[in-house]
Amino acid sequence: MLYTILKFAATAALIVSISEIGKRNSLAAAILASVPLVSVMAMIWLYLETRDAAKVASLARSIAWLVVPSLALFLSLPVMLARGYNFYASLGVSIALTVASYALMIVLMRHLG
Repeated sequence: MLYTILKFAATAALIVSISEIGKRNSLAAAILASVPLVSVMAMIWLYLETRDAAKVASLARSIAWLVVPSLALFLSLPVMLARGYNFYASLGVSIALTVASYALMIVLMRHLG
C-alpha cells in the first residue's frame, strides 16, 4: 500500500511541477512534459513489480505506436486557440480528435498485427 501511495505521489509531483514551471517558462515546462518521464516511471515500476522484461518491452512498443495519435492534441489545440476559439471548446475538440486518432491507430495496429 505504501508503494502505491509513493507511485501516486511521484506522478502527482511531476504533473504539479510541470504546471508550476509552465507559469514561469513554457519552454522549460514543455521540455519536461515532452520527456517521457511518466512512461519511464511506469516501465520501472512494471519491471520492479514483475521482473518481466518482455512485459516492459511490450509496454514500450505500445507507447511508441500511441505517441503518433497523441500528436493530434498538440497540433490541433494551439491552432484553434490561435484562431480565437474558446479554450474549453478547443480542448474538447482536440481531445475528441485525439480519441479518434487513438481508435484509428488501434484498428491499424490490430490490422498490421
